[in-house]
Amino acid sequence: MIAGKRRLAAGALDRIPRRSRRALSRWNGVLILNYHRVGDAQAAEGDRSMWSATAEGFDLQLATLARHADVIGPDDLEDAVRGHGRSVMLTFDDGYRDNYEIAYPLLRAHGLTATFFLTTGFLDRPRAPWWDELAWMVRHGKRPPADPEPVIRALTERYKELPTARTKAFLNKVAADTGSGRAPATLGRHDWMTWDMAREMRDGGMTLGGHTADHPLLARLTVGQQKAQIARCARRMRAELGEPMRWFAYPVGSRDAFTPDTARILREQGTRAAFSFYGGHQPAGQWDPMDVPRVHVGPSCDAQMLRAMLSLPWLFAAGA
Repeated sequence: MIAGKRRLAAGALDRIPRRSRRALSRWNGVLILNYHRVGDAQAAEGDRSMWSATAEGFDLQLATLARHADVIGPDDLEDAVRGHGRSVMLTFDDGYRDNYEIAYPLLRAHGLTATFFLTTGFLDRPRAPWWDELAWMVRHGKRPPADPEPVIRALTERYKELPTARTKAFLNKVAADTGSGRAPATLGRHDWMTWDMAREMRDGGMTLGGHTADHPLLARLTVGQQKAQIARCARRMRAELGEPMRWFAYPVGSRDAFTPDTARILREQGTRAAFSFYGGHQPAGQWDPMDVPRVHVGPSCDAQMLRAMLSLPWLFAAGA
């Protein structure tokens, strides 16, 4: 319902004359767009909701941003927030190989930069993450639903609510209830970029940040476990990239996915900014470097919706 109303509003905004639209869109700060995967989701055996755009759609979005936005990297974030302009920052979570194969060449072609938050354990030991395994089990059960997507969404949300100690049992129960068994070891093996790819992207003008070692919901861990996940991620990034982990994105990124302890651990690690993921934009003058808001970009975000977010982020980039 909210998405439909926003679509109608974006169309109405697009029909307003450009001069009047500029007068409406007076805001200062940074709009941070977050992506996961780029490419064709239809043949995927995992969670198809992780695809943010097709290659063609992403190309059109970048063309819109190159024309209408000042795209910055995280090094410029604090100055942008403390200043009086308005900027856009592009981010990608997890470290998918299509980020290197599809998104990176398109960013270079448009002369734009982005920040990629890596789950280091997926680069070190490629495998299917829990969300892809849940989707695979639903689709490969003995009696798969006619429309698997609502079932996958419900199971995914339930998983996020669980204490970490109960997640393995939950996956085993889904495997038994669907009759699929657990996903094969080959699932997800080729979905992640390599460290060589990451270094090439860094050397080509992109920024790399951390996203934990294994992508747990940090708020579901003990303080000691949070420290271990963040420290392992930082150590691997330093070992492979030769630089500290200055930027970090919270896995899942909802308001209940991290805690004050998480922020404290990151500060002690030397992280300069940590990014959440529950919608919204970063207004000028309201700066919490340990909770920098980002908005989800999905397949329905065409050029019209992107222009609407750039014009009125407090409306079109707000959380659902």
